[in-house]
Formats: sequence, structure tokens, C-alpha cells
Amino acid sequence: MSTTERPRILVVGGGYVGLYAARRILKQMRYGEATVTVVDPRSYMTYQPFLPEAAAGSISPRHVVVPLRRVLPKAEVLTGRVTTIDQDRKVATVAPLVGEAYELPFDYLVIAMGAVSRTFPIPGLAEQGIGMKGIEEAIGLRNHVLEQLDKADSTTDEDVRRKALTFVFVGGGFAGAETIGEVEDMARDAAKYYSSVSREDMRFILVDAADKILPEVGPKLGQYGKEHLESRGVEIYLSTSMDSCVDGHVVLKNGLEVDSNTIVWTAGVKPNPVLSRFGLPLGPRGHVDTQTTLQVQGTDYIWAAGDNAQVPDVAARKAGVENAWCPPNAQHALRQAKILGDNVISGMRGFPQKEYAHANKGAVAGLGLHKGVAMIVLGKTKIKLKGRLAWYMHRGYHGLAMPTWNRKIRVFADWTLAMFLKREVVSLGAMETPREEFYEAAKPAPAVAAPAPAAKTEAKAKAS
Repeated sequence: MSTTERPRILVVGGGYVGLYAARRILKQMRYGEATVTVVDPRSYMTYQPFLPEAAAGSISPRHVVVPLRRVLPKAEVLTGRVTTIDQDRKVATVAPLVGEAYELPFDYLVIAMGAVSRTFPIPGLAEQGIGMKGIEEAIGLRNHVLEQLDKADSTTDEDVRRKALTFVFVGGGFAGAETIGEVEDMARDAAKYYSSVSREDMRFILVDAADKILPEVGPKLGQYGKEHLESRGVEIYLSTSMDSCVDGHVVLKNGLEVDSNTIVWTAGVKPNPVLSRFGLPLGPRGHVDTQTTLQVQGTDYIWAAGDNAQVPDVAARKAGVENAWCPPNAQHALRQAKILGDNVISGMRGFPQKEYAHANKGAVAGLGLHKGVAMIVLGKTKIKLKGRLAWYMHRGYHGLAMPTWNRKIRVFADWTLAMFLKREVVSLGAMETPREEFYEAAKPAPAVAAPAPAAKTEAKAKAS
């Protein structure tokens, strides 16, 4: 960390908003005007809409993340967590990966911490559940699912086999529906290489407390998505929830009970809980309360955007929707980040702030290879697409939204190669414990106990 006499713009979070806001600030800033510092526990940004495809092996996991230091060479990137903020002194406390926590002064502050999985105190969930918020979880899910096929193929125990081949997904929004669609697709392909495992042996279950899935694309396309997944053998239980999953024994509120080694939790997100320690005004669900300019209410030097912010939806309110807030998606995050970056520069120079207003352009979702739904908004017209064309829209939109040309090219290269090469279905589960084999080889051999003196005497007597 460098010390500087220049004003410091502290960006808390290196996700979609943090990355794009920092890039915008650096682009608009004059040389030496300020120091931009980005603090995040990870040294990379994850493009979350691609996590289901990474879990299915359609995209290389490394191409879904963007290294912050490479993309922000003129910024100060610190790998750690901001634990507290003292607004009176304008000082943040940073806990690095190793070593003592330290204080970091700032002049302007950007809150871009994103969201974390929204969980409930369900017995067994913490021990058994797998989330889908980070690339590590996507890789882990892929390896885990393929490991279950390995287990089922190598055992003669029907109970073990049935538990390994039952996959439960909780949450029917974008993350849940896309993930189960991609993973089912991958498992169907992988089963071709197993002698005793077929798709008919597997059981995929999708559970949601709401009465529909994919609410973001509207009721008709949501119903199509449901029927499509059911046609592929996915069991969908709506208006129900999971009561417990202790030791993999899943109990649903509708009375269904199954045993499963795979419980994927995608039942929504919530703002990062650490926000409550920052002394910022929060909305009823824990989001930072902002003005239409993305400035935090009651301040003129703090901005917030993205999943951790409660941003008024100006376009919806002008259309007559009261108390409308921008939904937490990449479409809004990208545009908010650019306005936020401009407003930070304007605030630093004493110029007026710009208002954030963006009308919804629609939504796209992929449900596996060549399958998807899309709703495109053109003015007052809504165009609804499904099947292969919607899948192309999904890939095209997110491929272009992926940060940096480096990553865009890599993602499109992955997709192009997949047209000619078969999907990889190898499990690398051992990568989660890479030292285990070396440890087994290097640990001391067990000592052989010497025979007791009495036993030695008796042995000599027998020999004579």
C-alpha cells in the first residue's frame, strides 16, 4: 500500500460495479488528480451470469474471472476486507489476508460490495449446501456432480447409488433454473461414458417457494421454461420449501423426502451483512439507501450501486410505478457503475451530479446447450423468444457484457471450440485437497512394535 498526499477514492468491492466504476474514474481523471484504491477479498472480479456455464464445462473457469491488477494497472488494489468505516474521521479499517488490520484514510468512498447468498436457519444446510455466487463454487459443483457419477458407477449398494444420483436445487430464479439446466445437460452427456449409469437413473429436483420459476422473463416464458425442464425429466415443486437436509436427507414442506449428496442453494441473495457496521443509512432489507444520483442519502462524498444498493428506478416511477427500485442484475450494474464513476469525478471537482435512469431492456436465460428464453423490450413492445434463438440471444448479450476484450475473446473462443469438440467430463475433485496424496506419501511409516522380552525368551526356547 502506498502513501499519497493526493485525495483518495476508496472503492470497497471489486465486483462488477467496483471494477467498472474504478475503470471509469481512472479514465475520466486527470493525471495525478487522485489515488484510486480498490479493496476486495479476491484479486479478481467474477462475471456471475456465466457461473452455470462454467459449472457445466461450457466455459473455462479462468475465463469467467477478470484479474483486477491487470485491468486496473493505475489503481492501488489491496486484497483484504474493509471491516469498519469511521465517517467522522474518513478512515476505513482494512483486514488484509495476512497480518494486522490497519487504517486507510479516504476522501471519497464507493460502496460496491455486492450481495451474498440469502440463507435460512435450515437444519443441515450449512453442512450440505452448495452455493452459486463464486467461481470456486461453480468448479466445486462440477467436480462434485461428476464424482457422484463415479460413485454410482463403482458401487453395488443401491442406497448409495440412489443418493449419489439424486440432485436437489433450491431456488427457481435465474441462478437456479440456469444451473439445473446446464448441470442436467452435462450429466446427460457424461452418462454416455458410464457403463452402469444412464440419465434415467438420475433424479433432478427443483424447489421454489414461489408459484413460478424465472419470474424475470414474465409468466408465459417462465411457464415455457418450467415445461421445458419437465420434458427433460426435471421434477419441479413450486409453492414449497425445504425444511431440513441433515446428512443429505432432504425434507420438503410438501411432504416429499429424498436422500441426496447434492443440494444446490440458489434461493436469492441479500446485501453483504458487513454493511450494517459502516454507519450508512440502510433500507428495510439491508441495502444502502441512495439518491437517484447514486449518492448515499445524507452524504455528498459516498456513492453506492449494484446489488448492495437500494437505487430508485426513475424510469419505472415515471411510468407510474410507485416505490420502484432497480433490480439486482448485470444490466443495471454496468450502467450504474458508469454514472457512479462520472459522479465521483464531478463531486471531486464541484460539478453537479447526474441522475441514473434506465428503462429495462429485457432479460435472457440459458437452460442448457441450445435452449433458452429471452424477453427483449423495444419501446413499448416486448419480444418473447424461446429455444435456440433465445439461447443465441443469451450468449450474445452476456458475451458482449463480459468485461475486457481479453475475456470476451476467450469466452467466444471456448464456445467456438465447443462446436467441434466434445464437452470435457472429467472430475478434478482432488484439486480441492491437492496436498493429500503428497501427505500420504511423506508421513512417517507406523512403527513396528518390538516383541516383549518374555516373547523373545519363549521364541529362543522353541528354537533350541
